[in-house]
Amino acid sequence: MKKKYALLASLMAVSGFTAACSSGGDNNDKDSKATADSKESKQALKLMSISDIPTLDTSLATDMVAFNVMNQTMEGLYVLDDKDKAAPGVALGEPEKSKDGKTWTIKLNDKAKWSNGDPVTADDFVYSWRRTLDPATGAEYAYIMYDVKNAEDVNLGKKKPEELGVKAIDDHTLQIELNTNVPYFQELLAFGTFYPQNQKFVEKQGKNYGVTAESTLYNGPFFISEWNVEKNYILEPNEQYWDKDKVKLKKIDYQVIKDQQTGVNLYTTGSLDVAQLAAEQVSKYKNQKDFDAQLEARTYFIRFNQDKVPDLKNKNLRLALSKAFDKENYVKNLLNNGSKATNVLTPTEFVLGPDGKDYVDGVKSPLNYDQAEAKKYYEQAKKELGKDKFNFEYLTYDQDTAKKDAEYIKEQIETNLPGVTLTIKQQPFKQKLKLESEQNYELAFGRWGADYPDPMTYVDMFLTDGANNETGWSNKDFDQKVKDAKGPLLDNPEKRWTTLQEAETILLEDAAIAPVYQSGMARLVNPKLKGMVLHKFAGDTSLKEAYMEE
Repeated sequence: MKKKYALLASLMAVSGFTAACSSGGDNNDKDSKATADSKESKQALKLMSISDIPTLDTSLATDMVAFNVMNQTMEGLYVLDDKDKAAPGVALGEPEKSKDGKTWTIKLNDKAKWSNGDPVTADDFVYSWRRTLDPATGAEYAYIMYDVKNAEDVNLGKKKPEELGVKAIDDHTLQIELNTNVPYFQELLAFGTFYPQNQKFVEKQGKNYGVTAESTLYNGPFFISEWNVEKNYILEPNEQYWDKDKVKLKKIDYQVIKDQQTGVNLYTTGSLDVAQLAAEQVSKYKNQKDFDAQLEARTYFIRFNQDKVPDLKNKNLRLALSKAFDKENYVKNLLNNGSKATNVLTPTEFVLGPDGKDYVDGVKSPLNYDQAEAKKYYEQAKKELGKDKFNFEYLTYDQDTAKKDAEYIKEQIETNLPGVTLTIKQQPFKQKLKLESEQNYELAFGRWGADYPDPMTYVDMFLTDGANNETGWSNKDFDQKVKDAKGPLLDNPEKRWTTLQEAETILLEDAAIAPVYQSGMARLVNPKLKGMVLHKFAGDTSLKEAYMEE
């Protein structure tokens, strides 16, 4: 298959030349071939990726780059439509639910296949979910499956994977048992961690599964035909995909570009169809018809590693650091892309509560920029810790803008809190994730995007010993409120909503993190690109029905 599609890519590259040479020929077959190749070449999409793919193992993936690629190359029981509602993927239709909403029976599409021709079966979901929850796998995202009966006990090693509340009734019927009637579970099933896995293929690949194009199996609209580490990865149509007739693009070339100016230069020369804009570029392009800007459901914040750095266990020091930098100036002058300064964890314009109001409206936070208060907390911290000098390593990304952004935070904190010194440490995306996961950092600039349409996707990240907590912070009241919102309060939407707001308020009042901004995205988009769907949660985009207008 790889050789076949490599040849196809070559034909696409020279198709313009072929058409020109054949246009005056007298052979109808040649003319038809030239016309077909010319059309094919126009259905090539050129995109940029902020980093290489860390892994395509759905049990181990934790980042937005991987989940976005998996959105194109793999498919779960459900997918997200253009309104972010669950639509059938491998599932044949809507789930059949028991009266209490805890048992779901889902019929599978018998036309669904893997890229090697194997059928996608109910056993593929059973195997995948058990593997993700098996503590031996070490899946950071295992907790997202805890709504499934016995999932938490399996993940903690208290029960065997075979006791998980999911089973194959037959090859094309899956039954799921839930702990509670979760209102957003159908959308959650569209998230990458819930995708199926082909047991025979995964076990054959072993530790190499998902780290190369050849060691990954696909059941989505596209497959990866080429993956050049830190350079680019190429997607082409998966001929085994059950709904392949709706796939129009013949090639998607993601180029790893960390310098936004390079991205813009490539866009203006026609070598990219979408390019992100840096702050200084927005004013130049904002009046063009191909300019696009929008607010994303993604927040950026600073983690404080209380396990590794004893001084960061001091609440007053965390409060001082959190309030010592001007966020409004940050988003206005360094970003200038529609981002908004924030003092909370969950993004605004993400979800509305039972009262019809934005969830964020009910969250209280003391973490606004305030020089005077920052200094007051700092003086208290110095007295409590018996020292007036603090040196912290500040971990951040290796993108071109990351150093400038980090230098701004460094200058603000060092100016407003004399005696504090930040040393900037830039790391490639994959290595940065590893350092955070191992809690081998001091301060870290991170981000979180929504996985499903509920505030819980942000709040439960900071449960005690949560896989994505990565700070060492722990609070019993917070834990209890989150657990109540996950369980008994699901039948009381109003109380559940305020309980989640109270939990997030606890997190912020304790300055477990320092919120910085909610991201906006300013981009240049080729007007010929149609049908690309943008999502607020799970994978950022869906390109299944995207095409280049001719």
